[in-house]
Amino acid sequence: MKKALYMCLASVLILGTSGFAAASSSDQPGGPSTISDLDTNQQADHRVANQVRHELVMMPQFGIFDNLAYKVDGGTVTLLGQVRNAILKDEAEQSVKHIEGVTKVENQIEILPASFNDDRIRRQVARAIFNQPRLFNYAIQGYPPIHIIVKNGRVDLLGMVRNQGDKDVAFIMANGVPGVFAVQNDLQVEKH
Repeated sequence: MKKALYMCLASVLILGTSGFAAASSSDQPGGPSTISDLDTNQQADHRVANQVRHELVMMPQFGIFDNLAYKVDGGTVTLLGQVRNAILKDEAEQSVKHIEGVTKVENQIEILPASFNDDRIRRQVARAIFNQPRLFNYAIQGYPPIHIIVKNGRVDLLGMVRNQGDKDVAFIMANGVPGVFAVQNDLQVEKH
């Protein structure tokens, strides 16, 4: 009797879960049919994002006066940010096109206008920030985490710093440079 009851319960459970799986897959036409498909897509996007980041960081002309960002959505990579020259914009696009899983690259990188005044401000802001003893360690890293974007006398500070104090000091030093109209401090503080 117990054996028959267990068999009946097992068959109800099996039929119920298979019916639920079939209903779930029919509710999402054209999209992933199971949770494992969603996980696979997220893993693929994460893998592509890691490779895109690596390719962008390894470009020889990419420096502290350039900002490159990206979004990965399926096989589409959207490149964002600001660079000082068109060569770097084109090089960024070419470096991510060959990554496995990338089917399309949308290059929305802005080329900053050429300006002697902006070039002077870039150098002076970098000097002011990285000569500060508290911030000197950021300058000697292989990939400096602070980026200085200057457009028409306006300075954007981007990247990552260890603490709020470093973020504040970078802002004060950039704001003290002659010829700077405004400073936007978008530095992120590491989460511990």
